[in-house]
Amino acid sequence: MTTPEMTTPESTHENGSPAAGTGHVVNIAEKLAGFTEQWAPHRIARVNDYEVKIAKIQGEFIWHTHEDTDELFLVVSGTLTLRLRAGDVVLNPGEIYVVPRGVEHCPQADGETAILLFEPAGTPNTGGEVSERTREAVDA
Repeated sequence: MTTPEMTTPESTHENGSPAAGTGHVVNIAEKLAGFTEQWAPHRIARVNDYEVKIAKIQGEFIWHTHEDTDELFLVVSGTLTLRLRAGDVVLNPGEIYVVPRGVEHCPQADGETAILLFEPAGTPNTGGEVSERTREAVDA
């Protein structure tokens, strides 16, 4: 008995760009090993109109707000402190926190930390602020 060969279709989005991570297994550790730059989001998948991004971070980001969307943070390795005006939230590997839309926050990591973000496609990493930390996500 033979088994039919499995094929994975190449997916694209309405704008013609490839659908990163769509239709195949994505190994987060391998993707993280593929870059060293900090505070630079790398897109690893799309889910409908949302992007799954990874980044390596260390130090303090900037205070910013996403007025129109929540932002999910998942810590892959290291420790992330989400500074909020109401108090800090500390996340360890395997923990998530959703920063509600409109809540000002400032991610911070004392040592190198790997994070996964889940947010609508096209969401600027610095929200409504523009700074030297503003980066567009690139495919990992």
